[in-house]
Amino acid sequence: MQVTEIFRSIQGESTFAGLPCTFVRLTGCNLRCRWCDTEYSFHGGARMSIDEVLAEVARLGGRTVELTGGEPLLQKEAVPLLRRLLAEGYRVLLETSGERPLDDVPAEVVKVVDVKCPDSGEPDTFRLDNLAVMAPHDQLKFVVATRRDYEFARDFTREHDLTGRFAAVFFAPVHAEANLQALAAWMIEDGLEDVRFGHQLHKTIWGADAQGV
Repeated sequence: MQVTEIFRSIQGESTFAGLPCTFVRLTGCNLRCRWCDTEYSFHGGARMSIDEVLAEVARLGGRTVELTGGEPLLQKEAVPLLRRLLAEGYRVLLETSGERPLDDVPAEVVKVVDVKCPDSGEPDTFRLDNLAVMAPHDQLKFVVATRRDYEFARDFTREHDLTGRFAAVFFAPVHAEANLQALAAWMIEDGLEDVRFGHQLHKTIWGADAQGV
């Protein structure tokens, strides 16, 4: 598989935010979200076998591992890697765009799945079929840049009863672009009691452009 980087850091998003985590970032993405903060992972990287990836993860230590990208599920080795990580006793997270089918992803993996909002530049790419195969411990994230994005996220969440089906739903503002106070106010005004305000903790710690953290 093609790997951009493997590193140990603090988890910056999801319900695992603040916990130490080892990240395996695979190379390549088929989407081009306007606000993407990992464009460096679209190309390049190094070819590694699953055994080599597992060896590096073991060397870094820790028991929580996230497979991310780019879009990790573009690579055929991604699901076998997830299975191997589970078999070796890791708590495994998967960060994915929601555009790839999730049918083959092991149920034990905690899937953190994006639903692309209108102003992402990649609207209507989420596979609704994925909701049927996601587990109760999985999580959904909407990256919000504008009021239009917020209204889409709010309405989608209500229409599909997401807060009643999954462990968490996050509305995450685009870093240094979205109005944080406005997003918080909209959520409060609309009574979104079970939707969480997302925050990219790693960008607060290391800055928006840091890599390998």
